[in-house]
This record gives sequence, structure tokens and C-alpha cells, in this order.
Amino acid sequence: MYELESTSENRSSSAACSSIKITGPLFSEDAKSILSADALNFISALCQQFSGSLSSLLIDRKRQQEKFDSGALPDFRSDTADIRDDRDWKVADIPEVLLDRRVEITGPIDRKMVINALNSGANVFMCCFEDATSPTWENMVNGQVNMRDANAGTISYSDPKNGKHYQLADNPATLIHRPRGLHLQESHILFDGKPMPACLMDFGLYFFHNYQSRKASGQGVYFYLPKLESMEEAAWWESVFDFTEEYFSVETGTIRATVLIETLPAVFQMEEILYAMRKHIVGMNCGRWDYIFSYIKTLKNHTDRILPDRHAIGMDQPFLEAYSKRLIQTCHRRGALAIGGMSAFIPSKDPDEMARVTQKVIEDKRREATNGHDGTWVAHPHLVSLAREIFDEYLNGATNQRHFIPDGSFNSEILLRPSQGPKDEPGVRKNIRIAVLYMEAWLRGIGCVPIYGLMEDAATAEISRANIWQWLKHQVSLDDGRPFTTELFRAWLDQEVKDMKASAGNGEFRKFDEASALFFTLSTDTHFADFLTIPCYAKLE
Repeated sequence: MYELESTSENRSSSAACSSIKITGPLFSEDAKSILSADALNFISALCQQFSGSLSSLLIDRKRQQEKFDSGALPDFRSDTADIRDDRDWKVADIPEVLLDRRVEITGPIDRKMVINALNSGANVFMCCFEDATSPTWENMVNGQVNMRDANAGTISYSDPKNGKHYQLADNPATLIHRPRGLHLQESHILFDGKPMPACLMDFGLYFFHNYQSRKASGQGVYFYLPKLESMEEAAWWESVFDFTEEYFSVETGTIRATVLIETLPAVFQMEEILYAMRKHIVGMNCGRWDYIFSYIKTLKNHTDRILPDRHAIGMDQPFLEAYSKRLIQTCHRRGALAIGGMSAFIPSKDPDEMARVTQKVIEDKRREATNGHDGTWVAHPHLVSLAREIFDEYLNGATNQRHFIPDGSFNSEILLRPSQGPKDEPGVRKNIRIAVLYMEAWLRGIGCVPIYGLMEDAATAEISRANIWQWLKHQVSLDDGRPFTTELFRAWLDQEVKDMKASAGNGEFRKFDEASALFFTLSTDTHFADFLTIPCYAKLE
């Protein structure tokens, strides 16, 4: 049994609970119900039990990165070889409702978008409290309200602009919650006087308010876990799950998780992550855009690993194809599911453009299905049926293809192999435009933004600034022979921001100056910021 200090205090809406204190406003009755005394007791218990060990894990991350910065390369661990070599262990049996994951839609926590995603016809809706959401206090709390109402089946929305009414249809997608990453904090809830781990807020409030309604519908409580880097971090989550199931006296395995493999260190520890979480894990996902960002971040000091223009880096690149196939191989050997990556395209009204989008999606999903993935991600409801058709063809009546194990070793050489491609002015300018447009919206509280035919989230801005930072650090010459300098970048940034402001007009966009200043700093600082969302969060409210 876990021993917990009693934190039962019947507080008013000023909301202090034991060592937990809310500094954000309780702006509605729904907010007060989400942040109830009992809910605060639980997240206080989580912080008491796990915030210290989380801090140690984040220190370990920095120490590991220092080794990479000093010349070491990621590789498979020698101290866990016995886990990889033992072919007998498997993850726990997967609940039937999670066996068919052929099409998953992802999106933010906005109420209307939640309803549309659940009604999209996808098997799963991954509701993202992290990269697809700007973490304003109101967004984070209202997101929990929306999750509670969606799981209760009562969620609805009437658009004040046009009066259109939205409500759940029959047989909605299975809801999976994605909490914020281990590295993020929530400044509006203090634990022992410091911002609490955002992941524990998101996880704890979601479980507290939804485990009973989900049990009543015959389901467990399901999570997507982002940005893990090691077996130890996976074991930390496993301990959080064990603690939670015991705290509420629910069955082991009530909580089930899919882990996003979206960091370069994690791809070398996939079997160890599966092993550490084997009671609760059901699969892994190729979070490929963050993975490209992590490749740059992890190897940022390595002059022989400079990536070309990120717009030219597709899944046909050897290091990315190996990543996909090794993930499938690893998961299927251990009985887990292997979910493919995001198609961020959105429909176009232009017939020629829509035909191009359709062909791009078909090629991407066909590659994933051929490689052996059990399902895939899309960002827009109109692409659900297209992705489903492709996976239906390859699955041929089955719910997944866990029986298929790709051949090949997919060793460290190919997983780290440098990429070839252009380094030119159009690529830099496109990076500038997309990153500044996204960051400007994020600073206004919008975390999922349609830009140039794609639904963009924080991963796009991360890749864009990392691409530019790496070229500046290593004094790259562009394909036309010009050296890429800070002065050239500054001139192009100023020109692009001027054009963006002119295109916006009438003061519609209010934070271009803040966004461009942050982008310039993040792209040129001597010290590479681990995540742009951390300095941006300080400017958010």
C-alpha cells in the first residue's frame, strides 16, 4: 500500500489544498468543479509522490545531452541488453476496444473540434493538451471540462457566430488523452510554492474526472505519452499508473498508454520502454515531426549530421524509414501496436490542389501500411475515409497486422545516417513564415493553426527554428554559394514579418513583433533552448 498524508481540506473556491495552491482564476462553475477539493487532493498526492523523481529525470536528460554535445552518439544500451535479447516477454493483452487503431485523428481541446473529431469516423481521437494546444490557464481548465463532458456523452456546442449546433453522434471515436510532456510546468497551480509538473495536472485531473464514466461505458482510461527519452522515464509513468490505480482501488490495467516515439534517444530504447510499461502499454506511435526536431537537437554540435532544408525531409529518407520499420519490428515482436505518423494536410477548395493533397496522403499512408503499421494519424475529418481505404486494403479484414515483422537490423548507423538535400533561400523564408505565423497564434492562445494547406502544431515551429539554428551555428553555405549568416537571416525575417503584417491588415494579428523577436532569439542564441514552448510560455499571459 502507498502511504498518503491526509490532505482533506474542505476549501472554498480560493482553492488551496495541503501544499497545492491555485493562483489562476476560477472563472466559471465548471472550472470550480474541475478544481474541486477532492481533485486537488489527488494531484497533490501525485506531486508529493512523483515531482522529486521527475526533477531527477530531467537532470539526467541534461547530463545525457551534454554527452551528445561533447561528441558521443546515441546508441543501444549495454546495461539493458538482456531485455532486448530475451525473446519471451510480451506486453499485457490489449483491450479489444484498442485493437483496431487503423485511423486516428488528432486535434486540440477546443469544444467544437473535440465534437467534430469524435464524430469524424476515426477509430481513435487523440485529444492533445500539448503540441496542438496553447496552454493558457483557461484553455487547460476548459479542456478538462470538455473531456469530462465528452466521456459523459453530454458534450454539445452552439456556435455564437452562426447558431450551428454540434453534438455527439452515435459510435464516437475512442478518446485518448495526451497530457503535456515531462519538461513542462503549470504556473497557475503551485506545489510547495513552485509551479507543478504540467503532466501531473493533465493526467491527474483527467483520470479523476473520467475513470468512472469510462468504466460505465466498458472502457479504461487511455493516454498518449509524449517526448519520452529513456526507459527510466517510462518506468516513472508506470509508477504513476500503479499509484493511481491503487489510490482509486481500480483494476491493474485500467490505465492504458500509447507512447509517442518522437525523440532520437527513445528510438534506441524502445524495447526497454515497452518492458518498463508492459502492464499498461498497448503500442507506440511514430511522432515523426518532433522526431526530426529531436534529431537536430540531439546532434546539434555534430558537423557531420547537419540536416538540409526540413521541407525536403520525407519518410523516404533512410534514417526515417529505418525509424518507422524498427518501431514496427519492436512493437510486433512484443505484441504491441505500431501506429504511423501524421498527415497534416487539410482539404482544399481548389480541385487541382485537392488532387495533389489526395495523392500525397495516399502515398504516405500506403508507405506506412506496406511497412507494417497498424494504423495512422490524420489531422482533418475529411481525410479519415481516405486513410481508412488504404489501411482496409492492406489489413484485408484484420484489425491490425501485428503478425508482420519487418526484416532488417535497422542499426545505429542507419538510424543516424545524415540526409542530403537543398539548403536555400526559399526554404529559410518558408521556415520563417510558418514559424512566426504559428508562434503568433500560439501567443494569442491558439495552438493548432492551418498554414499553407497544413494543420500545424508546435512541432513545426520547433523544426523550423532548429533548422535555422543549426545552419547558423555551423556556418552553412547556401546552394547558391552565399554564406548563411545572422545578418542575412535578420534581413529575411524582417522582410517576411513586414509582408505578414500587411497581409493580415486591420490589426487582426496583434503579436507579430513578440513572435518574431522570440523566433530570432531562439534561432540565434548560443545556447539552444530545449523547447521553444518554455520561453514562449513566460510570454503567454
